[in-house]
Amino acid sequence: MNDRVPVAEGVGLPWDVAVTDGVAAIAAARERHGDTFVVDSGGQHYLFTFSPTGVESFYALPEEVASKGVADYLMLRRKLPDEIFAGRRTLPGSLFRRDDVTSYLDNLDAALDATFAELGDAGTVDVFALTRRLGHRMGLASWAGPAAADPGSLERLVVAFDALDGSDAFVHPDAMAAIADSGKAVERAALDDVVDVIEGVLRERRSSVQPESLFGRIVAAWAGEPDDVRLRGIALDVALIHVASMSNLMAALGWALVDLVEHPDDAARVAAGDAEWARSCALESTRMAQRSIMSRVVLEPVTFDAGDVVVDVPAGWTISTLLPLLNTSVAPGLDRWDPARWHRHRLAEADALASPMLVTAFGHGRHSCPARPFSLSAMTTAMTRLLGRYDVTSGWTGHPAPVAAQIGGVARAAYPCPIHYVRS
Repeated sequence: MNDRVPVAEGVGLPWDVAVTDGVAAIAAARERHGDTFVVDSGGQHYLFTFSPTGVESFYALPEEVASKGVADYLMLRRKLPDEIFAGRRTLPGSLFRRDDVTSYLDNLDAALDATFAELGDAGTVDVFALTRRLGHRMGLASWAGPAAADPGSLERLVVAFDALDGSDAFVHPDAMAAIADSGKAVERAALDDVVDVIEGVLRERRSSVQPESLFGRIVAAWAGEPDDVRLRGIALDVALIHVASMSNLMAALGWALVDLVEHPDDAARVAAGDAEWARSCALESTRMAQRSIMSRVVLEPVTFDAGDVVVDVPAGWTISTLLPLLNTSVAPGLDRWDPARWHRHRLAEADALASPMLVTAFGHGRHSCPARPFSLSAMTTAMTRLLGRYDVTSGWTGHPAPVAAQIGGVARAAYPCPIHYVRS
């Protein structure tokens, strides 16, 4: 390792040591040491990079040399039981075939219809609880079959998946030590509940499984196994897909609704059906709500150009950058919500940045989120239908704040964010 790279002494990451605000801790280390520095935490070594060249080098890393997949797995396994990963035959990366996405959006429409029936004509609801439940309903219908979104199954699965939520690994990293000490007892019990419900759905509705659907392909992947192995395997495939796919999307939708409630003129354009504007609002809210630590675990030694220094990074290290320290600060005005800065899914004035890769909502290049087209379509549909049906006002004072301990993913709100709604 190049001895010109400073080590941020006394800095640890929040899943290893007590840190009130992990993003602020890394920001303070950057203030002291510049755009390239090392954090040693929990026996692991992290090379942080924030310069334009460093961020470009980060996005250029080949997966087989420095792996996002391994980094994501190591993050999630702090929260999730090992058995949810072992032996999976259908993985989250296979979710977004075009014909599948069409069916997911059909399920979103059905989920919105059910949501409207629950909400009624007027009331008050926490915006993030609303979007989280919507995500459960849409997602479970999409990869566990429509019967999983029936009222009896849905209620049990919502409780189980809220307990199993893998995003806690980065939203509440300070809780990971206690979870490890418990042997993940709560999570294992929740996973058993998921398996029990999905097995019941399969036994009752086996003949109605559509073979061309994602759920049908999950079921087919376990054909020929003994019943106990087959049913549990199917249920665990569904569980991993669900915990890996929904929570960040629905948090982003929550922030988009928060921002639109605070900007009534923009909300009126969305409610009137301006899909392009809704898409821009979704991108802007996602950009501003990012708390993501973007990481790659180094599998083979790599020479990394960080701009101010070239670093020989050994295998076993992690190379990271932190979106909230870039997305809102690398150019004037980025600290303000302004959907007009987007053209389609790109920043309209990206050439004005030192590098266009310094600002992102869904990543860049080969490391772009594969769910981006679906996510933007889903957010646009949900925003348009919700705001087209209801007049909505906020029940908070001051713009909601993120969970301070969070370091990763789209922000979760630190406290309830009620909205008051009345049928238009």
